Amino acid sequence: MLTNSFLVVLDVVAGEPLKSKISLFLCLILSFFFSLMFLPQILNISRRKQLYDTPNRRKCHHERIPRLGGLAFFPSIVLSMSLVVGYRYLIGFPMNHQLNGNILLEFLFLSAGCLFLYMTGVEDDLIGVRYRKKFFIQFAVASLLPVSGFYLDNLYGLFGVYILPEYIAIPFTVLLIVFITNAVNLIDGIDGLAAGGSAFSFLVIGLMFSLKGLWLYSMLAFSALGCLIPFLYFNVWGRTAKGTKMFMGDAGALSLGYLLSFLVIKYAVYVSETEPDVKNLVIPFTLLFIPMFDVLRVMLVRAMHHRPLFIADKNHLHHKCLAAGMTHLQATELILVFTIVLLVLNNWLTGFCNITIILIVDLLLGILLSKSLKIWKRK
Repeated sequence: MLTNSFLVVLDVVAGEPLKSKISLFLCLILSFFFSLMFLPQILNISRRKQLYDTPNRRKCHHERIPRLGGLAFFPSIVLSMSLVVGYRYLIGFPMNHQLNGNILLEFLFLSAGCLFLYMTGVEDDLIGVRYRKKFFIQFAVASLLPVSGFYLDNLYGLFGVYILPEYIAIPFTVLLIVFITNAVNLIDGIDGLAAGGSAFSFLVIGLMFSLKGLWLYSMLAFSALGCLIPFLYFNVWGRTAKGTKMFMGDAGALSLGYLLSFLVIKYAVYVSETEPDVKNLVIPFTLLFIPMFDVLRVMLVRAMHHRPLFIADKNHLHHKCLAAGMTHLQATELILVFTIVLLVLNNWLTGFCNITIILIVDLLLGILLSKSLKIWKRK
């Protein structure tokens, strides 16, 4: 009786926004502690089983370092989300209005796809996976999401295109998911860049979802953010001599890219239906501008020089930063600051520019950054 009375009073005093904000905090904290618990165990297993990333001419490190840190990400996210949502049901604060049919279907297919990518990444980190097989799996898991009715069909006038018919919107969304997933994976070349950039993106997109009252998506973003914070310590400030340094590997990078593509596209899809404003498409995709721009630039350079498109080299922006004399942390900070500047600039430009002009401005700034790093290297 007393417990029921307490819950009734709490339900009246703490409205849905407060309860949901507490849920966000719990997702963040639980994921943080799960990741903090898993990562040292992964380090110990990696050392005992000699599971190291071996240096070669295209890599930026010169010592053998464990690369299985990403193993902690997916379990930490699933555990924190499941416990918080389950506990809300248990104490009488369910999320029925959030978990309607379509959203539940989205999360089920998202979980299945993320688990498949996660296991593919684990296999790649341990024994290697041919890029053709990885692409096939990426297209397969990307195709799961449109099955739930999830696809981007409004480009807000980008190059004169507005509403996309379904037969174009669905394959376009699949290609976009694969592109973003690979873009995030390919910037995982220096300490802190993929994890730091992803953490910042999850923070911003999580806050954006919370402002729209889409708490379940925000909880997913904050769960992902929580698991990255302990990893950043091991990745950026860990020391090889002390056995505390580690990389995330493909298990982590592919999972993060898939989750980010889902959240960014979902935000754009939701607001195109409820609040059709070009800003709501520009801002989330600006978070991922650097990885997407960098992949396009590198592929174009390889094609111009008649080199294989999928053979790794040292022509990414983070490689240019290192060649210019920056440390890994300085390069990561530069790219994050550039992203923040773009966010502020694009938020301002959406007030009086169409989306095509904004994209051209961003591309020119990206080219300017790349050329500046090349000149800096010469000096």
